[in-house]
Amino acid sequence: MQKPMLIHDPVHKTILLDEFEQMLVNTKHVQRLRNIQQLGLVDTVYPGANHTRFEHSIGTMHMASVIGHSLNLEPDDIRKVRVAGLLHDVGHSAFSHVVEGVLKRNPLLQPNINGTRLIKHEAFTKDIITGSLPEDNYIARYVEKEFGTDPFEFFGEIAKIATGDTSLKKPYLAQIIADDVDADRIDFLLRDSYHTGVSFGMIDVDQIVRSLVIRNGNIVLGSLDSSGYGEDMALTAAESLLISRAHHYTAIIHNPKTQASRVMLLYALEDALGSYAKKAGMEKAKEEVVLFFKTYNDSDLLGFIRSHASQRSLQLLADIRDGNIYAPVARLSQKTIPPSTRMALATIARHGVATKKLESLLAKELGDVLVDLSVASGVPKSMRISIGEEDAFFYDESALANGLVRAISRQLSLTAFAHPSVVMDMDDGSVSLNLREAVEELSPKLLHFIRTEQYLPIEGVLLLFYGVHSLFENGKDGFVSIPRLRHITWLYRTIRHLRDSSRLRNLFDYSFHDRYGFPYSDRLFEDIQILVAMGIVDEDLRYYEKGGRFRQSYEYVLTWDGVEYARMLADAYQPEFGEIRDYLVMNKHSIPRDIVTIPANRYASKKR
Repeated sequence: MQKPMLIHDPVHKTILLDEFEQMLVNTKHVQRLRNIQQLGLVDTVYPGANHTRFEHSIGTMHMASVIGHSLNLEPDDIRKVRVAGLLHDVGHSAFSHVVEGVLKRNPLLQPNINGTRLIKHEAFTKDIITGSLPEDNYIARYVEKEFGTDPFEFFGEIAKIATGDTSLKKPYLAQIIADDVDADRIDFLLRDSYHTGVSFGMIDVDQIVRSLVIRNGNIVLGSLDSSGYGEDMALTAAESLLISRAHHYTAIIHNPKTQASRVMLLYALEDALGSYAKKAGMEKAKEEVVLFFKTYNDSDLLGFIRSHASQRSLQLLADIRDGNIYAPVARLSQKTIPPSTRMALATIARHGVATKKLESLLAKELGDVLVDLSVASGVPKSMRISIGEEDAFFYDESALANGLVRAISRQLSLTAFAHPSVVMDMDDGSVSLNLREAVEELSPKLLHFIRTEQYLPIEGVLLLFYGVHSLFENGKDGFVSIPRLRHITWLYRTIRHLRDSSRLRNLFDYSFHDRYGFPYSDRLFEDIQILVAMGIVDEDLRYYEKGGRFRQSYEYVLTWDGVEYARMLADAYQPEFGEIRDYLVMNKHSIPRDIVTIPANRYASKKR
């Protein structure tokens, strides 16, 4: 029996690795992570932020075991979540998420493995864990001996745990690694805070871990304390994690200098891949992309760019090296653009090709600049809290958490960056005005472009809101009466029903599960939060009594801007909207709503 390997970690202090974990650490897949920085080019802003994916993986492994022990998991299950935590990033590309950004913008470069297009690092992680590791004879023999199972079966389970696939017999194992409150997030918030010097990531790990319990096969926030105080502390602990996460985006990821560095590298890599594809062919380029996720480290990726990029892109790399980071000359955010444009940008930002077109057209319009459209990702969706004999969504029980979800959802920026040598010659006011005017002109055209290629489910949700609104809206004597939907679960059930229609199937392309006792979709929840954050839908908090305690729920009503935006969509989706409205008319009396009457000028005045 090999002695445990001792690691001194600055965040978690002493971490021990058993014999099997040492085997995995010594594989090329894990060793590669030593030379991939956790935060990409964030060290251009925070000099201490040069920690790597390797130490984050060790930390995630440790946190997974802390959570596993707190949940009283069986020893073999704790070993599995530790291994999954160690391996959860083995398919991560160099320089954080920049390669994924290029692939979203350039579908032709997306590699195909076993008939599936791969874009996100989780897919490459799964491929490495299920393909490469069981084929290592030394590791395979150890798995057969130690775990008494087939190596391919064992690593198939590990891959699901590492990538958050809850189709497992024990879904809570995957939730330990990838959920709203998980080992991965806890470690990167602590570690990024430590290395950047930004104190926003300070969280009470012990309280968070103690607040997690297993119920009906899922990890939920809960407490055995019957007084109710334990429940309050569970909410407080989870809220602290969400606060840290929201601040992490603002202070680190969306720092303008961080954003500029990432954009400079993205443009250089995109140029180099385009040039390589022209010379070697698209299939060779796709093969190279696979290496970005499986073989390359940060230095290798820079070497690829230097070998194939144009002179302008080489200059971008030289500027990054020399600290000549582009500076923002104009920036539009959620606070400075109207809801309709905000909604259009949020939709475009989630379509890579359209994002690239918008940024390219704006750069031509404004001159010698780089343009970046950025939105927050990873909106928390499904954490549950145990309340007596029932479970409820964390975000329904905590108004603070709900507000933070909205705060993350609304983090949107469109920024024009210029070389420091020309910034002084540019009039910030005129550049900002030109940027706003160009965006308002181009956004509708790009949305039309997207719709010619694919349906946009978020627009289907908005059409459903508008269908309810148009059915019950009534104006009289200077007042307007509008419907307010009482139950978000009605939206889930209705959309799952409507997607059975051949005409509406693609418009409502959401996947659902019934683990909570009703149809639920993570992606649909996120889209509803985007509509709220962009000012298209209003979300109102209401309290009600149930089982001797007061609960809170949220109700939804279209804003005036939402009505105008949806009216435009109804013209673009006439056949689909007609079918949606026909369904609503037939089921009019079963729609859970309140009618709110307000002065017409007050409702319309919210337009500005």
